[in-house]
Formats: sequence, C-alpha cells, structure tokens
Amino acid sequence: MPVTDAASFAAASGATQEVIADLSRFLEMLAAGNEVMNLVGPATIPDFWNRHAWDSAQLVPLAPEARIWADLGAGAGFPGLVLATLFKGRDGFHVHLVESMAKRCRFLQQVVDALALPATVHNTRAENLKLPVDIVTARACAPLNRLLGYARPYFQGGAQGLFLKGQDVASELEEATRYWDYEAETVPSESDPRGRIVRVRRLGRARKV
Repeated sequence: MPVTDAASFAAASGATQEVIADLSRFLEMLAAGNEVMNLVGPATIPDFWNRHAWDSAQLVPLAPEARIWADLGAGAGFPGLVLATLFKGRDGFHVHLVESMAKRCRFLQQVVDALALPATVHNTRAENLKLPVDIVTARACAPLNRLLGYARPYFQGGAQGLFLKGQDVASELEEATRYWDYEAETVPSESDPRGRIVRVRRLGRARKV
C-alpha cells in the first residue's frame, strides 16, 4: 500500500498515535523553517509522509537491533529525526545528528527540544568525529566515494552503513571502487522506485596498483 498520509504511514511503519503526533509537529516546524532557510525542496513538503517520513523509516527493518545511530549531513533531519521520533522511549536508543551548517543545527535542536527526542546535535564536519555507533547513515549528503570518507571513522569503530541513494547509485558504487575496498549491497527503496539503500558492511582503503 503506498504511503500518502499519516494514516498510511502508520499502517506501513507501525507508528503509534504518539509518534504520528510528534511527526505532525515536526512537519509543521519543517514547513515554517523552510520559509526562512533551505531545508528541503518546497515541492516535497506536501509529500512529507512518503518522501521524508517513510523514506527514513524504511531503514528500521534493515537494522532492527541498532541502538546508536549517526546521521551525517543531517540537514533537515532525515533520516535522523524520524528515527529518533520512532524510537523515543526505547531503552538505550540515541541518534547523533552531525551537520556543519549552524543554521540547520539550530533548526535540528529546536525540533529535538520541542519533541524531547533522544538525539544530540553536533555542529561540525562528519569526519571530525569518531563516535561509537551501530549504524552510520546519510541522505543527500555527498556522492558515495566522498561519503565513505566522511563515514570512515565510524566504520573504524565497528559501525555498518545504511545510505539512502537515488537513481545514480550504480555509477556511484563503481566510482567508489577507485578509492575504497568495501563490501556493499543495494536494497530497493520502498518510498521511490528509482532509489536504493546501500548497505556497507566493511570499509577500507583501496589498494594502489
């Protein structure tokens, strides 16, 4: 069943009424914030429940036991804020929102505070941190070869990666092999038939020949 609104999102994700209320408040804050800064494309806000909420929530079944996540280039909070909303109250669950732009960090912090989410906002570049996390994720952050560079400190700490990618994922994977020795697979996106989720289990530097 396609996700078109809050009810179909709840049916697809299993979200409670409390989660839907929090995400609805997040949507209100996103729409207001987008009036004064570039958070997401304005045309995507009416499709919030599929384009942003479900796009983020579909990661959960791929790492159901993960407790600590890092969202690199967190931007408007996708997928990080959605994950934090879904698992607010889950013992030990936490999301690190890593974002280099201060004004976006202020927005992220406003949402975290308003919804009392289990999340920490880090106003820095992703590669400057080495947080112990289970999963490192990102959406619309950078091409895969650069993104793996940003994520490398987290992989060195034992993390795996779940990266939301678009229709150019095949070329990004091929380009990344020039720089990285990695083990990855792609999973079809449930929110966009053109999209893929790249699961990276292992990451190292490519051998020079």
